[in-house]
Amino acid sequence: MQTTFTLAQMADPHIAQANDILRKCVHCGFCTATCPTYVLLGDELDSPRGRIYLIKGLLEEGAKPTEQHVTHIDRCLTCLSCMTTCPASVDYMHLVDDARAKIEREYKRPLMDRLLRGLLPLVLPYPDRFRVMLLGAWLARPLARVMPGRLGAMLGLTPKRIHAPTDLDRPQVVKAEGVMKKRVALMTGCAQKVLNPAINEATVRLLTRHGCEVVIADGQGCCGALVHHMGKEDQSHAQAKANIEAWERAEATHGTIDAIVINASGCGTTVKDYGWMLRRDDAMAARAKAMSEKTKDITEVMMALGLNAGAIDGDKPVVAYHSACSMQHGQKLTKPPKELLAQAGFEVREPAESHLCCGSAGTYNMMQPEISGRLKDRKAANMKRTGAQVMATGNIGCMVQLEDVVGMPVVHTVELLDWATGGPKPAGLK
Repeated sequence: MQTTFTLAQMADPHIAQANDILRKCVHCGFCTATCPTYVLLGDELDSPRGRIYLIKGLLEEGAKPTEQHVTHIDRCLTCLSCMTTCPASVDYMHLVDDARAKIEREYKRPLMDRLLRGLLPLVLPYPDRFRVMLLGAWLARPLARVMPGRLGAMLGLTPKRIHAPTDLDRPQVVKAEGVMKKRVALMTGCAQKVLNPAINEATVRLLTRHGCEVVIADGQGCCGALVHHMGKEDQSHAQAKANIEAWERAEATHGTIDAIVINASGCGTTVKDYGWMLRRDDAMAARAKAMSEKTKDITEVMMALGLNAGAIDGDKPVVAYHSACSMQHGQKLTKPPKELLAQAGFEVREPAESHLCCGSAGTYNMMQPEISGRLKDRKAANMKRTGAQVMATGNIGCMVQLEDVVGMPVVHTVELLDWATGGPKPAGLK
């Protein structure tokens, strides 16, 4: 793609970076076939190629974002399916991240939009606040169907049960069973440990059973993904730095940490990108890169350790595996989860259109409920056609999005692996 930035513009490192990305795009349009919003809406501006044109014009003209820019960029799920498809390796993820940061700085949204975008970052990344909000939403959940738009969508996502904090919410070290093979730090997350604490519990059991000492670092918190995708760079970078410093302190106290283990693929994609996010921060760049290189999804760690399966007596349920976008497109992990489930003795089936997003996408199901709902229904229909008895996935957002519509129990992949290696049967299957 030809660009016309001036020399003065190119002196800005953000513009120089965008120029490099833009010039790789060859207009081929392969991305349109796999972009969920283009598949649904058929609008060129709701395709990656269309959004790239919008961003190019916005940056070259040096203008403030308009309603058109904001509408179509907001509709992007950041599923990154386009990056898997693109033959030219266009770095769409970082281009759209910069566009969102520019929108956040320069565009004044309508009042209700500003209020919602101000509320979510104040609540969702903080477990105690999130629990309180969920309690209020739980009481109002019966009204979800009559509430309009975003409010109804948010109430509809409220879980049927509000979990109390667990022992794993506090900093600690959980010793390995038998000989210690690795010392790992588990990122316990923010929303996930409120919505489904059983995932962290299963992860710790699985890791310690396979010879890992698990460190839960003091001071770690939200990975920053939620606010990062809203264009709130300062907050996301602050959260990234806090996590890096927490893991560094844990390593100084407990000894070398071999891996930062993530069991929510959306978080994993972001933490693996810390090196890029903080590349211009002289004090943090090298430290962030080092932590990003240590970051592993739980399935990557288990593939390296080797799975000691065979603890389940009787028939095992047939599993429909849903590969979250952040797993298959963000982290490029397609084989490990399915291979581990197969090693554990489960028959694994994949739905049709497995590359398409389920519509969760962080806060997307709250911010864009109509498009999200259509994608949810499409994914649910494909899941049901597998004829499986249980759905497994590696991302809490997808679990919440699909659990009420797929017609089968929904569990995290790690819960099945834990069960197959001596842990309890997942609560969702009882």
